[in-house]
Amino acid sequence: MKWLSVLPQQCILLMTFLLMALEAVPIDIDKTKVKGEGHVEGEKVENPDTGLYYDEYLRQVIDVLETDKHFREKLQTADIEEIKSGKLSRELDLVSHHVRTRLDELKRQEVARLRMLIKAKMDSVQDTGIDHQALLKQFEHLNHQNPDTFEPKDLDMLIKAATSDLENYDKTRHEEFKKYEMMKEHERREYLKTLDEEKRQREESKFEEMKKKHGDHPKVHHPGSKDQLKEVWEEADGLDPNEFDPKTFFKLHDVNNDGFLDEQELEALFTKELEKVYDPKNEEDDMVEMEEERLRMREHVMNEVDINKDRLVTLEEFLRATEKKEFLEPDSWETLDQQQLFTEDELKEFESHISQQEDLQKQKEELQRQHDQLQAQKQELQQVVKQMEQKKLHQGNPPAGPAGELKFQPPGEHKVGDAPKHPAGGDQPLPPGHVQEPAARTDQVHP
Repeated sequence: MKWLSVLPQQCILLMTFLLMALEAVPIDIDKTKVKGEGHVEGEKVENPDTGLYYDEYLRQVIDVLETDKHFREKLQTADIEEIKSGKLSRELDLVSHHVRTRLDELKRQEVARLRMLIKAKMDSVQDTGIDHQALLKQFEHLNHQNPDTFEPKDLDMLIKAATSDLENYDKTRHEEFKKYEMMKEHERREYLKTLDEEKRQREESKFEEMKKKHGDHPKVHHPGSKDQLKEVWEEADGLDPNEFDPKTFFKLHDVNNDGFLDEQELEALFTKELEKVYDPKNEEDDMVEMEEERLRMREHVMNEVDINKDRLVTLEEFLRATEKKEFLEPDSWETLDQQQLFTEDELKEFESHISQQEDLQKQKEELQRQHDQLQAQKQELQQVVKQMEQKKLHQGNPPAGPAGELKFQPPGEHKVGDAPKHPAGGDQPLPPGHVQEPAARTDQVHP
C-alpha cells in the first residue's frame, strides 16, 4: 500500500493518511485523449518535503510503523480524536519486537543529530549569548529524557509536534512573503534617495510602467470554478470541453490514485491560471509572488471544498462542491497586484526594525574592529621589544631582566663581597698560591 503525498500543510491526519489509502470510484477513461503520460501503476510517488527540520525522522518512524500489521489495522480504524488524544500511541506497546528495536535505533540517531545541531548553534553564538528556550524547542518532537528507547510518549509527541508545526506552516509562509514585499519596497525607496531629481523621476516612471505591464494580463478564472477546471480539462488534459465530467476530472488529477486530491495535486491545477499572470522571462513578473498566488488559490479552494477540514479532498467533497452556485457563477478573483499587501505604518515599523538591526550590527562590527586594532598594537609592541633586545645583544650591552635589572655585571663593576682585587689594586684575580697581606689598621698609633 502506497504512501499518500505528504504536504507541508497536512497536519491533523498526517499519520493516518500517510499510511492509509482508500479506493476511488472506478471510472473508464479514454487514455488516448489525454496528453502526456499519466501516473503508472506501481510507480513510486516521491513525497514532497514537509518543511520540518525533523522531516527525515518523521518519515522513517512512519515507514517502520507501516511494517507492523497490528498497528496498521488500528490506524485504519482510528478517528481523528483518537490520534490527537494519544490513544493510538498506546498501541505501540503491542507492536513486534523487531519494530520496537528499529524505532529505538532511529530515536538514538535523531538524538545524536540534535545534540550535534545544538552544539554547533552554541558554538556559533558563544559571543552573543545563547537562547536556551530556542535550543530546547529542538526536542519537542521526542522525549529527550529517555534518549535510548522509543516509547508511546515519543510517538505522541511526534504526532503533536508535526500537527502544530504543519498547521502554522501556511501562516509562516504568508508572513515571510509580506516581509519580502516590504523589503523590496524599502530597498527601492533607499535606492531612490541616492539619485538626483532627474534620475529619480525616470526610475519612478519605469516602476509605474512595469506595474502596469504586469497587471495587463488575461482574465484569471476563480480557482475551483467550473470555468477554471474546464480550462485545465481542455488545455492540460487535452479533452473536449463539451464533455467535461467532474468524476473523470477527479480521477485524472488524483495522481497517486489514493482516492484524495491532496494539496500538492490541487496546486498543480492552478498552473494554467498562474501562467496568465507570471512569466519568468519578464522583468516585471516576480516568481516569489507567483508561488504566493498559488498558495492563496489552494487555500481558497480548500476552504470551499474541504468539508471536514482534514486538508484532503475526497471524491464526495469534490462532487458536492460542483453542485454549488459558486462553482457555476463565481465571483471575480483578485490577484496579488490588485491587493494592498501592507500599509505605510507596517512598512515604517518594518524599516524601524531593520534600522535597529543595522545599528546593532554596526556596533558589533565596531567592537570587533577595536578588538582587532588592539591585538595588532599588542603584536607590534611585542615585536618592537624583541627587536630592541636583539639590538642590545649585538652592541655588547647586557639585556635587561623582567624588572629592569642587569642579568650580569660588566668588567670593573663587581659589587661588595665579590672576588678580591689584585694586590696592585687591579681588577685581575690573585695568582695561584698567593696569600694576601692583611690590610693595615688605620687605628694603629705610631711613636
